[in-house]
Amino acid sequence: MYAIIRAGGKQAKVEEGDVLDVERIKASDKVTYTPLLIVSDAGKVISDRAILNKSSVTAEIIGDSAGQKIDIFKYKNKTGYRRRQGHRQKYTTIKVTKITTGRATKSKAEKAEEPDAVVEATEEA
Repeated sequence: MYAIIRAGGKQAKVEEGDVLDVERIKASDKVTYTPLLIVSDAGKVISDRAILNKSSVTAEIIGDSAGQKIDIFKYKNKTGYRRRQGHRQKYTTIKVTKITTGRATKSKAEKAEEPDAVVEATEEA
């Protein structure tokens, strides 16, 4: 099962056990995201907003890191104009621990028992 989440203004496809870098989060232990889309192992897609609002993707924070240094240099010829600037984006590393759906899932045994109960009720009548 995988889910699409929005983290730091960007979307990411995550599965349980995935480790990814997202823009810096000021939380200490765990983070919960509301998924934008969920695809189960059987290939069934859940995109209903009512179900997705009840669903969640839970991740634990592993640590903080900094991205690659970006150098910015502005220059205009024959005017003496030079500007140098740098930037280094801060990231938080998270590990996805659990993806839960808001839908009540039934086990295969419960699904197998339901049709029999309906048949028995119609035979008694």
